[in-house]
Amino acid sequence: MKRILALGASTSSTSINKQLAHYTAHQIEDADLTLIDLNDFTAPLFSTDLETSDGIPEAAQRFKECVESMDGIIVSLAEHNGNYAAAFKNLMDWVSRMEGKIWSDKKMFLMATSPGGRGGKSVHEIASAAFPRFGAEITASFMLPSFYDNFSKEGIADSDLAKSLKEELKQFVASL
Repeated sequence: MKRILALGASTSSTSINKQLAHYTAHQIEDADLTLIDLNDFTAPLFSTDLETSDGIPEAAQRFKECVESMDGIIVSLAEHNGNYAAAFKNLMDWVSRMEGKIWSDKKMFLMATSPGGRGGKSVHEIASAAFPRFGAEITASFMLPSFYDNFSKEGIADSDLAKSLKEELKQFVASL
């Protein structure tokens, strides 16, 4: 049974990216799912001075251990002013200090969503270019535009988007 980590890269208690990542993970049959909340991995703002005086925060170490124990990762990125959410970027900064490969050469399904029509396109493009350098093997990719129009607890309302998600998920699972 494959071990899958799913997270929404946002600290919002109502994160639409966490909803999308967790929904997607639950579509995988016969998988051992670990669904995490970014709030469980809070760390002080990265600083080399803090690193020298206090070392790597325990939260960053736990996150790295969690990633390393998985076969695959589903991450859906929140877009804040066209980039990663600050808390997510901060966690990445800390984890990168332990080993440059934040994602430990794991297969990844990279996603993004937003309330707007671009569906987190800017942050998705940034991550698509950067994550492979940090040890992610992106095997599937999906962006969901206009989250509140296109998503409900039952799934993706738009049939073309639903089909696209299903195809990308199938590709991700096959890569594991």
